[in-house]
Amino acid sequence: MTTPHRPILVFYSAVDDFGAWQAALAAAAPEVDVRLAEEIDDPARVRYALVWKPPAHFFSRYPSLQLVINLGAGVDSLLGRTDLPAVPITRLSDPAMARMMAGYVLFAVLRHARDIVFFQRAQRAARWSYRHPKSADQTRVGILGLGELGSVAALELARQGFDVRGWARTPGTVDGVACFHGLDTLGTFLAASQVLVVMLPLTPHTTGLLDRSRLQQLPQGACLVNVARGKVIDEAALIEMLKSGHIAEATLDVFAQEPLPADNPLWAMDQVLITPHLASVALPATASTQIAENIRRVEAGESVLHQVDPARGY
Repeated sequence: MTTPHRPILVFYSAVDDFGAWQAALAAAAPEVDVRLAEEIDDPARVRYALVWKPPAHFFSRYPSLQLVINLGAGVDSLLGRTDLPAVPITRLSDPAMARMMAGYVLFAVLRHARDIVFFQRAQRAARWSYRHPKSADQTRVGILGLGELGSVAALELARQGFDVRGWARTPGTVDGVACFHGLDTLGTFLAASQVLVVMLPLTPHTTGLLDRSRLQQLPQGACLVNVARGKVIDEAALIEMLKSGHIAEATLDVFAQEPLPADNPLWAMDQVLITPHLASVALPATASTQIAENIRRVEAGESVLHQVDPARGY
C-alpha cells in the first residue's frame, strides 16, 4: 500500500535493481514514496517517474506526472513516444557514470592497442607468440562525440599517453586533445583514427552517421569501439568491413537491436567483443542525490537540472 501523505515516484526498469534504487531514494528523498507500477493503487498520485525503456502507454496511467527521469544519459528511447506528457524530462548526469564509462573505454582501447585479440587467438591454439608492445603515443585514438561522457573518456586516454583526437558537431576544447568539429572535418578525423570510439547520442543527425562510405574512411586495419547507440552505425556495413579486414577488430556494447539476436553474424566473429550495454550505468548511491534535487526543484517551482531538449535529442 502507498503512503497517503507522500507523492509517489513510479519506477520501471527491466535491468536495474529496484530494491537498491528504493533504498537510495529513501535516504536521499524521504518525502517521496518509491513504488513499482503494480504496487500503485491510485495512479493520480504519481508525480514522478524514474524509468529505463518503459513499455508502450506506460505514462498514460499517470495524469499528475510532473517530472520524468531517465535512468541513464541516453534518452533516445523516450523521445518520440506518444504517451509522454508535457513535463520536463531529465537525464542522469553523475560523475560516477562518467568514470565508469571512461574505464570501459580505456579497457577497450588498451585491448586493441596492446594486441590482446592476437594473444587470445594464440592462447586458444596453445601457441607462444610474441608481439612487441607499442608505446601509447603510437596509437591514434579518435573520440567521436565530446559530450559529458566523451570528454571524460578523452581526458583519461590523453592522461595515459595516447594520441587522442576528438570530433563534435559544434566547436569545443578538451585539454590535451586535438578537437575537430562539423561534418566537413569528419572525413579527416576518421582517416586519422586507428582506434575509433563512438560516443555520440542518438539523434536525427547521428542516426546512420557511420554509413559504409564513412566507415571506409577509417584507415585499413582500424579498430572500432561503440559505447553510444547501435543505430549510429550501419551494422550491415560494419559486419561487411569486419569480414574484409578493413576494420580489424571491434568492441561493441550497443546494437541496433537489443538484445542482439542469436543469429547475428557478430556473435561468431572472434575479432569482436560483445558486451550487453553495460559500459556505463546509473548507480543508485550517487545518482539518487541528483534525483532528489530535481524533485525539490519541481516542488519549489524551479528549473530542473540536466533537462533534455527533445528538439536536439539530448
